[in-house]
Amino acid sequence: MRSQERVEMAEADLSLLESGKVKGFRFATLERICEALNCQPGDLIRWERDV
Repeated sequence: MRSQERVEMAEADLSLLESGKVKGFRFATLERICEALNCQPGDLIRWERDV
C-alpha cells in the first residue's frame, strides 16, 4: 500500500505538505502520517520564527 493511501490523502496534498506551502493541517492528519511512517510529530515538523 502506498503512503498516501495509508494516510488517506491525495498525492498532491502530501506534496504541498512536503514543499512547506501549507500553513496548517489537522492533528488527525499528523497522527495518520506518523502512524504510517512509524515516527513522532517532532520528526516531521519544526518551528521557525516569522521574520
